[in-house]
Amino acid sequence: MGMSVGKAGGYNSEPNMVPMIDILLVLLIIFMMIIPMGRKAFDVQLPDPTAEKPPPNKKVNQIVLEVNPGEQYLINKTPYSKNELYKAMVDIYADRPEKILFIKGDPEVLYQDVIFGMDQARGAGVKVIGATPRAPSK
Repeated sequence: MGMSVGKAGGYNSEPNMVPMIDILLVLLIIFMMIIPMGRKAFDVQLPDPTAEKPPPNKKVNQIVLEVNPGEQYLINKTPYSKNELYKAMVDIYADRPEKILFIKGDPEVLYQDVIFGMDQARGAGVKVIGATPRAPSK
């Protein structure tokens, strides 16, 4: 530490650094203790990377509703008009124990058309699992 020798009888305007350093060290210790306590953990279950793929001949019984532009709806590649959609869903899910539906929306389709398809499914007693955008055609 150095000290400057000024004129006799004059005031010294240099700040005293020792109290400032003490305060900074105390704040550093406080932040070092608080930051690890503020971390939150989320329980995550990742899929097994070594899981076996299903055999290729296994029949998939998922129902997928595709919403295309022009109010065209496809249930597992079978086209239905807007008026036929509810009756088709009631017929398809009448004898199914699991009433699960996946929805794919075309990027060009209006949001209200996708919601209409979801509402028709819910009205038919179907649980809508997810709405995913369809990959744009190249």
